[in-house]
Amino acid sequence: MKWTEGIDKLGLGLYFVLCIFAIANIYSVDQKLGEKQLIFFGISVFVGLIIFVGRSKFFENMSGIIYIGGVLMLAGLHVFGTEILGQKNWYKFGSFTMQPVEFSKIGTSLMLATYVSNAEFNLKNTKSLITSFAIIGIPAVVVLSIPDVGSLLVFAAFFIALYREGLSGKLFLVGALFGAVFLIANYLNDPLHWSLWYFTLFILIMGGIWFAFNAAFLRKNMYTLLPGAGIILLLAILSFVSPVIFEKLPTHQQERVEVLYKGEREFRDTSGYNLLYSKTAIGSGGLLGKGYREGSVTQGKFVPEQETDYIFCTVGEEWGFAGSAILILCYMIYIGRIYYLAEKQKSAFNRVFGYCFASILLMHFSINLGMVMGLFPTVGIPLPYFSYGGSSLLAFSMMTFIFFKLNYSDKNSLV
Repeated sequence: MKWTEGIDKLGLGLYFVLCIFAIANIYSVDQKLGEKQLIFFGISVFVGLIIFVGRSKFFENMSGIIYIGGVLMLAGLHVFGTEILGQKNWYKFGSFTMQPVEFSKIGTSLMLATYVSNAEFNLKNTKSLITSFAIIGIPAVVVLSIPDVGSLLVFAAFFIALYREGLSGKLFLVGALFGAVFLIANYLNDPLHWSLWYFTLFILIMGGIWFAFNAAFLRKNMYTLLPGAGIILLLAILSFVSPVIFEKLPTHQQERVEVLYKGEREFRDTSGYNLLYSKTAIGSGGLLGKGYREGSVTQGKFVPEQETDYIFCTVGEEWGFAGSAILILCYMIYIGRIYYLAEKQKSAFNRVFGYCFASILLMHFSINLGMVMGLFPTVGIPLPYFSYGGSSLLAFSMMTFIFFKLNYSDKNSLV
């Protein structure tokens, strides 16, 4: 048997394509940053090779230590962290910075995979459910305390892995309802709209109560009403307190949400500035783009953070709709490939880690593209492999090589 058998050439090939294309685009924005990203890429591949030649059981055996280390690094930001762009979520070592939240996702993925692969695990068991949520919730709470709202959203990716293992899909529906109520309640935050919102909510609640007490099959088991009644009550409370919570947020965070309602032009000098020029850059690319290093908006440095969170606008302007579509297609195939390989794993640990990894990529990809196109508030989420930054590239590369190492071992296993 050749040693190359079991290496997923499509998956690793797409990883190298995305990284190399990313370096070219970062170089277009800033030559020095492009050169630094190339160095980060070299380091990432070197670390990846070390991971690949190591023992695959190492990650399962050491998952607890890696997880605890990730949580401690996050907590240490409160004391030793350096504030950059208004957020204290970086460690600084001379001229180098490190963002621990990127590495905490690796530890959480490994720990969740280890726990779920336990023979006694069963999501229908309350203990298993609570423990799974705690594994996700502990680093998530620390991230929220920093605060880093963007990274907090990414932790929702782990629930997709749990859904594969039997978690009810109703949880996602409830989460979507809470998010929708929060946004709608703030949008309707004036006396006239509020009166209409209260009236609508009152009708819904009264209708639900009437149905509950007149449906025979429900009257036979009143306990089935409790979860739904509790959710309705919480939604009603949220609709009242949302504007109060919203008013407590910093002004720039309020504006980032209001941009969705009112458009970026109303906030063109503040929170809407990035989005306005990002959409201008993407739209000006046309079908085939203006050409490499020929984008007037990106070369003119009109978009702040265009080498990190807003790197996609460079692709849109220089490579046009065609280049953007190809990039999106590459991401979709790559993420789909990881889900496919994860499903084929003989080991439950490998499968859960693969689902965690693919879901993290999916969340980053969806939120980042939605952000640069005005479909989602600006929350500071990098585009995987593509945005400039050593921490992000190294962390995603480590997860990449861990998964493909697990897949390689699975394919060569005789069990």
